[in-house]
This record gives sequence, structure tokens and C-alpha cells, in this order.
Amino acid sequence: MSEIVQSEPFVMNIGPQHPSTHGVFRVKATVDGERVVDAEMVIGYLHRSMEKLAEERTYTQNIPFTDRTDYLSSMSNNLGYCLAVEKLAGIEVPPRGQAIRVIMAELQRLASHCMGAGAFANDTGAWQTPIMWFMREREKILDIFEMTSGARLTCNYMRIGGVAFELPEGFEEMVRDLIGPLRQTIADGEGLLSGNEIFLARARNVAVIPPDMAVNASLSGPMLRGSGVAWDIRKADPYCGYEQYDFDIPIGYQGDAYDRFIIRLEEMRQSLRIIEQALDGLPGGPHSTEVPLALRPPAGEAYARIESPRGELGYYLVSDEGPSPYRFHIRPPSLINLSVLKEMTVGGSIADAIVALGSIDIVVGEIDR
Repeated sequence: MSEIVQSEPFVMNIGPQHPSTHGVFRVKATVDGERVVDAEMVIGYLHRSMEKLAEERTYTQNIPFTDRTDYLSSMSNNLGYCLAVEKLAGIEVPPRGQAIRVIMAELQRLASHCMGAGAFANDTGAWQTPIMWFMREREKILDIFEMTSGARLTCNYMRIGGVAFELPEGFEEMVRDLIGPLRQTIADGEGLLSGNEIFLARARNVAVIPPDMAVNASLSGPMLRGSGVAWDIRKADPYCGYEQYDFDIPIGYQGDAYDRFIIRLEEMRQSLRIIEQALDGLPGGPHSTEVPLALRPPAGEAYARIESPRGELGYYLVSDEGPSPYRFHIRPPSLINLSVLKEMTVGGSIADAIVALGSIDIVVGEIDR
């Protein structure tokens, strides 16, 4: 009579340096055969003490720091920080500056989701074609950023009181020329993957997050909306005049990795709608309000939040009437969305764990800061 051989759990490191970790990030996965029985996140490899350093620099000098948190959406991080300073100092942004901010924030959402959707398709093993399609369109957006701000990735374009520069000649034409091909790329990517049985097998019913778990874990962005919760700060707590724009909040119904992928594609379509409306109604006038070089907001505190591509991005500032923030703190969506990784992976396979992590769409720069 042959003996029954018992398998023995062992710890396997995913990362810290591996394409599937989407940055310098490690998961200590305890596996029993192919099944994950425990998962521990190890972060901190990219910590730069950014929040403490920001307390020794002026409010304007801190704007480039925000570029380097979520380095895939620098415009969004610039915006969230500038809104917090403006709230603290009571600064009003002119209508043209508000509209330009909206256009840039939505272009940034498109660029970020191009990367997120393409990389997720790659994580599922869906060839190189989808990511190449999405990266092609992302490059066009980065060209627009470069033309406007002088930089492609860390743009440093938003300013306290508005934006750094007026829109260059030809900007509107380049953005409008982008809209049609990008809509087609979204449709092509969805058509290629949504009916592919291998992609569906890898993403459907994988890393499911029920609505109650999503709410209790304070998830936001596509992670929350993928679980069927229609919460978007652009509608719930509008900023920059978002209440003037007509757009929908796409939601999922199963809370799985596939729903989060589809949500990002739908959000790209909504961003294109917002950009078209903003361009059609772009007001004249100044692009920024004059602000003192050595800004000293009155003593107090302020918290401002925006709907970044990854969810609720918040900046908390405390002023002691000095030229630098007394306290500078960031509420990063990637870190909070990552908090449910264990629940998403335990019970699944190692391959499912890669898909689960990819569906969160983290940027490690804002996790560690």
C-alpha cells in the first residue's frame, strides 16, 4: 500500500524587482503547492522621506515633489496639492485656469489608464498587442504634455492659483486629433480581450472584492467602482468646476479583476467626453492668479482631495504662518487599495495572485513616499 505524500507549505517571494510587481515591491506568499495560503506585503524599498522634506521647502517648491509620488499621473498629484494650498490660503483660480486643469487631469487619467489596462492585459499573458496599442496612444498624450509643460512624465505644470503656462499654439488641434483614434483603440482593445476565452479565464471571478469589503477597507477609484459602488469625487465633492460637465460613473457587478479592467476602459471614454466639453467651453481670461513668491497662508489646516486615476488622492496641510508647511501629509490611493491584497490572493493560485496585483494598478512611489 503506497504512502500518501503530504505537501508542505513554503514561502515564495514575488519581487521586490519583477515586472509583475509594478515597481519595487515584494509579496511574501506562503504557498501549498500552487495554492496561496497566506500573503504578506513588504513595502518601503522606495521610501524617500518626501513628506518630511516638504516641511522644509516653500509651498511652491513642493510642487515638483508631488510629480514623484504617482509618477504615472503627475498632473493629478500637482492638482491635488495646489487645491490644498489654495484652500489653506483662500486663493481663487480663474475660470480659464480651472478648465485647463480639468483638461490636463483627464488627459492624465487617459495616459495612466492606457498604462494600467495595457499592463494588466500583459499580466494575464494576453500577448504584446494590447499594451502596444495603448502605449501608442499614451505617447501622443505625453507629446501634448511636453509641448505644454516641457516635460513628458514629471510635468510640474500646475501652480498655486492656476497653471504655469498658457496653452501653446496648436494645443487644441492636437487634443482633438487624439480623441477619435483613442476611442477606436479603446474599442479595439475591449473587442480583442473581452471575448477572448483565455483572458476571461484569467480575469473572471479572480480576486473578487465584495461591496462591503470595498467600503470597509476605504477603497476608492476603479477598485471601489468595480465592486458596484458608484462613488466618484468629481461628482460627490466636485472641484475645478466638474459639476459643469456631463459624464457617467461606470460600475462593475462582480467585483473581480475583469470588472476593474472594463471600468478603466469605460472611464477613458468618460474622460474623452469631459475633454470635449472643456475644449468647447474653454473660457478666455488669465490662466492663473498672481500669488506671492513667498506665500505665507494664515494659521490653520486644510484637506483637499481629487479623483486621481487610482482613486481618492488627498493632501493634508497645516500652516503656522511660515513660508513652509508645518505638516504635509498625503493620502495615497495605491497604499489603501493595496490593503486588501491578502484577501484577494489567499485561496487562489500563484498565477491568480499576479492578476490580482495587476488589477489594483499600484504605483509604488505613492505607497512609500
